[in-house]
Amino acid sequence: MQNVRTFPFRGFSKPLNLSYKGKLMNKGKRVCLTGFMGVGKSSVGRHLAQILRSDRIDLDFFIEKNEKRKIAAIIDTEGESTYRKIETANLRKLLDETDAQVISLGGGTWTVDSNRELIRAKGLTSIWLESTFEHCWYNIKFSHKERPLARDKSKAMQLFEERKKIYCLADWHFIVKAEYSSYDIARLIYEEYFG
Repeated sequence: MQNVRTFPFRGFSKPLNLSYKGKLMNKGKRVCLTGFMGVGKSSVGRHLAQILRSDRIDLDFFIEKNEKRKIAAIIDTEGESTYRKIETANLRKLLDETDAQVISLGGGTWTVDSNRELIRAKGLTSIWLESTFEHCWYNIKFSHKERPLARDKSKAMQLFEERKKIYCLADWHFIVKAEYSSYDIARLIYEEYFG
């Protein structure tokens, strides 16, 4: 496991609850948000892009637009392994054809080796929105989005534990707490990385 320092949160005026492995980003850099389903990647990405006054792309929506069907339908009819190939092709297309500064990944995107390599090769900095399973599960339960890999709580919890081992390979780790709104998280990321 990589050596990552994590700093305690000391309030909104000077956020220190982030950890980083590498050099500080410049304003023109691109980031991708990763983390488990329900952690808030899409919402945080939307707010971060608004703060930056930049473009944002949600990979899940990008895939559904290009494939002309819902991700749940792809997974249900063709299986997760086929979906992951479709996801990788769409990620490559997104990174080749756009210069969006903020990209919200799907919950499993970061777990595929070739996706991580592609993201790094394109110069994006990865940010893991790290949270507890219960926080994510609460959001999953009350979401309108269909999530075929989270229909059963015990299976979702097992998937959460498996994926944590890979999410930790991200460049930056942001510890999400229940009291943070998605705007709070975006603002803290902005202050720490772009401010």
